[in-house]
Amino acid sequence: MTDVGAMYIGAGLAAIGIGLAALGVGNVFGSFLEGALRNPGAADGQQGRLFIGFAGAELLGLIAFVVAILILFVVKG
Repeated sequence: MTDVGAMYIGAGLAAIGIGLAALGVGNVFGSFLEGALRNPGAADGQQGRLFIGFAGAELLGLIAFVVAILILFVVKG
């Protein structure tokens, strides 16, 4: 396998984190909606935690994206 092939494989593996971040965001919002439907009175108090969870999951996806781009365009094969 050439160095370029290994670079593409590494970038693809790094990009898996982007898909996992999408699953994490869906899990955060799904859990919030489930809790809000069970207890609508407490939903307003949990909305801040919803956005913190969303931001954390999205940050991990962005980091995975940046790592994949760095592997493709910065690391010379």
